[in-house]
Amino acid sequence: MLELKLKPDLIECGTDEAGRGCLAGPVTAAAIILPDDFSNNILNDSKQLSEAKRKLLRPLLEDCCITYGVTHIYMEEIDKINILNASILGMQRSIAQLTPQPEHISVDGNRFKPYHNIPYTCVIKGDGKFMNIAAASVLAKTYRDAYMEKIHEEFPMYNWKKNKGYPTAEHREAIRKYGVTKYHRKSFRLLPEQLALEFK
Repeated sequence: MLELKLKPDLIECGTDEAGRGCLAGPVTAAAIILPDDFSNNILNDSKQLSEAKRKLLRPLLEDCCITYGVTHIYMEEIDKINILNASILGMQRSIAQLTPQPEHISVDGNRFKPYHNIPYTCVIKGDGKFMNIAAASVLAKTYRDAYMEKIHEEFPMYNWKKNKGYPTAEHREAIRKYGVTKYHRKSFRLLPEQLALEFK
């Protein structure tokens, strides 16, 4: 059973990202503050939930929460500042959307950077331990999946509707066959044997 939050006596947000290991598309971050009486028996780390359960949870979380924010950091910015910095920036931009602002930030993972002098705690696998981080992971994942499904219509040969931009064998074979699009991350090693790729 997940605990609601790390610091019960403070206004606390959970924050997480999705898509860090993808070859295409943005990295998407979310932050959320849940009410102190929030409970849900389904909520868990988004990676442990089916797509149907994530889609069920998203409107519930948006309706029940005190406040939330979601941010896409796009490919150009990822290539400029690297994926770790892009992930942290996405979480910070999501926190900036929150009203009220939190008194404490719970971060999934082991890396973060100070944000407006608000205390924060990094929690490894926090999305499987605290509801507010799990809720952020569900929002980040569902918003990113929706984006990938949208751009799938533009480049259906990569099957982003299914693989969501992750480095599956199918995705890499499509890169090998069709080349690279504007949605691919140029700073990533897109193919194991990569020397240089032509971008469309």
